[in-house]
Amino acid sequence: MIGVGVVGTGNISPLHLRGYLAHPGEARVVALCDIVPERAAARRAQFALDDAAVSAHIDGVLARDDVDLVSIATPPSTHAELAIRALRAGKHVLVEKPMAPSLAECDAMLAAARESGRLLSVVSQNRFRDDLALLKAVVDSGLLGPVASVQVDSAWWRGLAYYDLHWRGTWEVEGGGPTLNHAIHHLDLVAWLLGGPPQSVAALMTNAWHVNAEVEDLSAAVLQYPRALATVVASVVHHGQDQRIVIQGRDAAVTLPWSVRAEHAGGSGHPDAAGDDALMGRIEALRAAFTPLAHHGHTAQIGDVLAAITQGRAPAVTGAHGRRTVEIVTGIYRAAIERRVVDLPLAGDDDWYSGAALLAHAPRFHAKTGFVAEHPAPVSTRAAGWEQ
Repeated sequence: MIGVGVVGTGNISPLHLRGYLAHPGEARVVALCDIVPERAAARRAQFALDDAAVSAHIDGVLARDDVDLVSIATPPSTHAELAIRALRAGKHVLVEKPMAPSLAECDAMLAAARESGRLLSVVSQNRFRDDLALLKAVVDSGLLGPVASVQVDSAWWRGLAYYDLHWRGTWEVEGGGPTLNHAIHHLDLVAWLLGGPPQSVAALMTNAWHVNAEVEDLSAAVLQYPRALATVVASVVHHGQDQRIVIQGRDAAVTLPWSVRAEHAGGSGHPDAAGDDALMGRIEALRAAFTPLAHHGHTAQIGDVLAAITQGRAPAVTGAHGRRTVEIVTGIYRAAIERRVVDLPLAGDDDWYSGAALLAHAPRFHAKTGFVAEHPAPVSTRAAGWEQ
C-alpha cells in the first residue's frame, strides 16, 4: 500500500483525492497539508479521511515514514521548492501543472529526482481520455499520412472574479495567463501527438478585458515542426468553451470532437465530390475497435503513477515531459514579448531559461484590483469533457 500526502487542499485537490480513493487497494491518503490547516481539515472531513494527519507545513508530511508519494496541488510558483524538498526526503512526487514557471526550476526538479532515485510525474490528465487516446492511436497508425497541420483551440471562459484570487493574474506567482495555465494541456498534447517539441515558435498575446489581471487572457501561437505547423489559441475569453483539435495529414484529417475526412483528388488535383471512403472506413474501424480506458483524467494518471512506483518503471508522463511543455510556453511568451520567431531549445545561460527575462519584460496589462484568499468551489471548470 502506497501512503500518500497531499500538499495544497484548494480547488484542484478534490481531483487528487478522488483519484487516490478510486484505487483503494493501492494507495491510502495518510496526510493533508495546507498553509491554512482549517482548509485541510475540511477536506479531510469532506472525503472521510478520518485517519489522515493535518499539518500547516510540508515538514509535517515529509517527516512521516508512511508517506511514499507526495501530491503537490499548490500555486505554480511553489512547485519547485516543494517538489525538490519532497524528492530529497525520499518521496515520489506527482506535481500539478504547470511543472514550474521557469526552465531552471524544472531542471532543478529533474536533478533532484535523478539524485534521489525517486519518480517525478507532472499532471497531464487529458492524455488519459478515451477520445485523445484514440486520436493518438490514429496518428500513430500512419493512416493519416505525414501530418502537415495541427489546429488547436484551447478555448475557455472566465469572468472577472476568476483573477480576484490573490495569486492569480500575476507574473510573479501564477507565472502567466491561459497560455501557461490552460493551454498547457493542449501544448503537451501537440508535443505528444507529434512526437516531440517544435523547432521554433511565433506568437502574439493581449489582455482583452480582464482588467484585474497583469497577465494575458488571449494568445495565438504558431509552432514550427520540420514539415508541419501547429497553431494554438489560448483563451479565457471564449464563450461556450469550445475545445477543438484538428489534425490534417497528407491522406486524411481527424477532428475532435470526432469527425474524419479524406479527400480524393481528380485529374486536375482538385477534390472529387466523393471522398476516400475506403480510408475513412479504416480510420472509423480503429475507433470501433478502441477499448475504453478503465479510468480517466486525474484518476487514470494517478493509477499509472501508482503502478509505476510498484513496478519500478517510469510513469507515462515524466518530469521531462512537463519540462518540455514549459519550454514551449516560455518560447511563446518570449516570441510574443520580443515580437520575433524564437528557436528552441532555449540555452541554459539565457535569461529566459532562468525566468528573469519574463519577469523583467512581461507586459503588466492591468494592475490587480481584487484580492480574495479563496474562491467558492466552482460549479464546473470543464469544457466538453476537458479538465483544466
